[in-house]
Amino acid sequence: GGVLGIALGLLTGNLIAGYFETPFVVPWGWVTLGVVLCLLTSLVSGYYPARLAARLDPIVALGRD
Repeated sequence: GGVLGIALGLLTGNLIAGYFETPFVVPWGWVTLGVVLCLLTSLVSGYYPARLAARLDPIVALGRD
């Protein structure tokens, strides 16, 4: 999803810049920072629930309603 969003953003930016006849400048540092922060957020937010689930006894977990 993120790669598609970046690609669509670049395409839209180029189209708008072409319409207004201005140069389109991509701040690659900000793009990279955004991707890295998204990856870190997803890893950190998934680690804790996965760690708790790994500690559960499968029989007990399946028996709960």
